[in-house]
Amino acid sequence: MSYGQYLHQRFIYVSMDSKNPDHIAEPSAWSIKNFRLYTYAGILLPFVAQVQSLIVGWQIYEIKHDPLYLGLIGLTEAAPALSLAFITGYIVDRSSPLFVFKNVARLALFAAFMLVIISNPWRPFTPDQRLPFIYGAAFLAGVGRAFRMPAVVALIPRLVPRNVLHVSSAWNASGFNIASAVGPALGGFLFAWKGAPLPYTLDFFLLIVAVGLVSLIKIDETRNLNPKSTAISFFNDLTLGLRYVFRHPLLLSALALDMFAVLFGGAVAMLPIYAAEILFTGPIGLGILRSAPAAGSLLMSLILIRFPVNRQAGKILLSCVAGFGFCMIGFGLSRLFWLSAFLLFLGGSFDSVSVVIRSAIVQLASPPEIRGRIGAVNSIFIGISNQLGEFESGVAAKLLGLVPSVVIGGIVTLVVVGFTTLKTPKLRGMDLTDLR
Repeated sequence: MSYGQYLHQRFIYVSMDSKNPDHIAEPSAWSIKNFRLYTYAGILLPFVAQVQSLIVGWQIYEIKHDPLYLGLIGLTEAAPALSLAFITGYIVDRSSPLFVFKNVARLALFAAFMLVIISNPWRPFTPDQRLPFIYGAAFLAGVGRAFRMPAVVALIPRLVPRNVLHVSSAWNASGFNIASAVGPALGGFLFAWKGAPLPYTLDFFLLIVAVGLVSLIKIDETRNLNPKSTAISFFNDLTLGLRYVFRHPLLLSALALDMFAVLFGGAVAMLPIYAAEILFTGPIGLGILRSAPAAGSLLMSLILIRFPVNRQAGKILLSCVAGFGFCMIGFGLSRLFWLSAFLLFLGGSFDSVSVVIRSAIVQLASPPEIRGRIGAVNSIFIGISNQLGEFESGVAAKLLGLVPSVVIGGIVTLVVVGFTTLKTPKLRGMDLTDLR
């Protein structure tokens, strides 16, 4: 059977009974219209975010030439994403995750409109005038992120059967990685060709399409609506997801591993400086560097669709996070553009395994009535690793120098993996099949 034929069958059926090959067990995620609509919108939203992130980073570098200002973008996004996390998870569990997700798309559309306004050629803004709007758009992105993760964690189990949640995680990762691979490369090319107005305008119209796609998703909004609890206080109800995660050793160790690895090992925020001052390339080269991790993640997520991780998932997770750390050390030391791009590509492929396994753990280990609040805790860990990681990268580069900060970050990632391997035997011996 060819790979294309295999994928076609996997679109329609998840598995067949081994004793009766003619018996179809369950429809796959891709055979469900609502999930397809969500996936298409889930490609457009990160695509736009990646294009905006690349251009915003380059613009701020051109204006300030200071790694700290690049790191402040991450801090600006992290502030609302982290401070609102608990209340957003509570809102999702007590209302409709679909309604919340629709408004996340609308908020992204408004932020894109702000960037279109400041980039219009008819009334040019000075660099200092653009900065508040750029950071304002980043702040709105952080607000959207605070709501998006809890909404997605609660929404997907309402779109697909439980026994294909681990496969839907791979499909979600594939969609995100397609956007993350194509977005920066295309954004860098368009920015080098026509400046910021063209890619920002493209983002705006793509988000209109995304809002339209999300509006077509129709599910029973009341079937899974969680009743309000009267047995516990509001504060305890609000923090129920946090307490559940900290009492669940598998969830806590998986989320903490990813958080610390990316917090210290990530180098994405510093890529504009790497592109300009170390690898001596422009916006197009920056776009390639930004796309490389996502291209690696895309390839790996497609592999994981055909060969889902089930057995020895914990050992695979730890090994891949260690591989990510080694790639970041190599990237920090590299002075060759294509070697640097390849190391980012390889690091992205390792990171994709971590994302898919972690997402499957969160989906499978979360009770339905508190999925939104657990998703909010997940978003806190991700926000700390990604957005605060960008700020940490900026501060470290300012204090230690760019190259030492990246290399030391990769070494810290390896230390985190070693510590986690020794201290969390449940994660080390985890099989995803045990969670179903």
